[in-house]
Amino acid sequence: MIKIELERVDGDYGFEAKDANGHTVRLDTSIEGGGTNFGVRPMQMLLMGLGGCSGIDIVSILKKQRQTIEGFSMKIEGEREAGKEPSIWKNVTIVFELTGNIDPDKAKRACELSMDKYCSVAETLRHAGGDLKWEVRVNQGQKA
Repeated sequence: MIKIELERVDGDYGFEAKDANGHTVRLDTSIEGGGTNFGVRPMQMLLMGLGGCSGIDIVSILKKQRQTIEGFSMKIEGEREAGKEPSIWKNVTIVFELTGNIDPDKAKRACELSMDKYCSVAETLRHAGGDLKWEVRVNQGQKA
């Protein structure tokens, strides 16, 4: 069982969450909502979790295929439902950018496996009704 502790530590809405290993994350609401920009918004954190989950999958798959990953980044954009409470992510777009001696077909397949089979965060977003779209860009060369 996973255990998380959360404590208010800054103003009305500034929280610090801690896992059992002592790793901490700072969370807050928007300034418009009364926050102080102390930390990440909880819904943004969900997209960050999506990036981390799929990134770990993709790197693991490509390493098993003996691909040389010199650089790896993602750009994630999301759009939430308008005029609803709660307002879930309805559209999420991810661009995976990989640099190195990587076969583009293997990179695309690794991303597909992560997004469609292994990434629990992606599956959670899909179960909530989110539409996930993604693309892969591979640069065969040194990291810029």
